[in-house]
Amino acid sequence: MLDPELLERITARRAELDELEEQLAKQLAEVRAERDELAVAERVFERVSEQLANERESAGLGPGQVGGRAVMLIPHRTPDVEETMLPPDYQRIVAAVRQAARPVMARQVGEMLGVDVSVRAKLEPLRGRLVNRGWLRKLPDGRFTTRL
Repeated sequence: MLDPELLERITARRAELDELEEQLAKQLAEVRAERDELAVAERVFERVSEQLANERESAGLGPGQVGGRAVMLIPHRTPDVEETMLPPDYQRIVAAVRQAARPVMARQVGEMLGVDVSVRAKLEPLRGRLVNRGWLRKLPDGRFTTRL
């Protein structure tokens, strides 16, 4: 015959272990879910990085290096930032828009610079980066002007 006190201790320990198993199973499920999310994030990051690299390559723009990582060195336009601080290809874009002496479409600028305008990504520096950083202004009709 088993000692009732020993049987009670075994039952209590089994309950503790069942509870611990439930907690660990929950933690394991959370860890696996987070690892799956990280795997998806990594794939998205790689895809976006590849797309950006392709856009830069097709636009003929090279990345700069900051902390050993490739970045585009397009500063925001402020009174103390000169146009000469832009990478040369971006300076050419701003100069082409200025030389047009009237608002121009991105396609026209691309043609002035000899860019393959059939590839939309090659016009992206004009469409987004220079506008977002204040170097050019996009009019409601889609044409661009300099901010000067």
